Amino acid sequence: MLDLRAYHRLVSGKRIVWIVPAFGLIGSQAGHLLAYELRFGNAAQQVQSAGAHSYFPSLAKTGLGVAALTLLVALLIVGAGRVATGRRIKPEAAPSFVPLVAALYTIQLACFAAQETIEALIGGGSVSVPTLLLLGTLGQLPVAVVATVAVRWLGARLRPALAAIALGAGGVYRQHGYIVALGAWPLAPRTARVHDTISAGFNRRGPPSF
Repeated sequence: MLDLRAYHRLVSGKRIVWIVPAFGLIGSQAGHLLAYELRFGNAAQQVQSAGAHSYFPSLAKTGLGVAALTLLVALLIVGAGRVATGRRIKPEAAPSFVPLVAALYTIQLACFAAQETIEALIGGGSVSVPTLLLLGTLGQLPVAVVATVAVRWLGARLRPALAAIALGAGGVYRQHGYIVALGAWPLAPRTARVHDTISAGFNRRGPPSF
């Protein structure tokens, strides 16, 4: 039977540190979309497809596609871990909600501010810091909350699922070696005599008479 307590021994010290900045980068594009929807309304798509923003629709589609693919792969890993163990995987303790929201929001806001500043420089415009912070907060904070829920769910289940898959594969493909020990047979303490063994197995009476 698979020892699920070996999770922590197998993945001890290994943290999936890339998941927070990855979600922050992808979430910043979703927050960018939301910020422009709030600011420009129905004209947001036209504004984001013209001038210095012309790159954004392709970038946003790519980012959202990567996010959807990542979530799908994570769900497949969790499902495979459950199949490997034959039972529901017990999740680990999830990261704290507030610090995680703060980290994702900071990454997303920094990405949004950098994008807007670069676009303004390329387009020859100016950047209003209060407007940038307001739009960044309105667009990025809701996305950061949703991303935090997703990261907490994945963070609690992905590592145990990976450990379960690794342990299950090791149990299937592990080769066992067997050693045959040849023991020495001791000699008899005394020599057996023929008449002691053979004669004891026969009846000394004669054949029956008719």
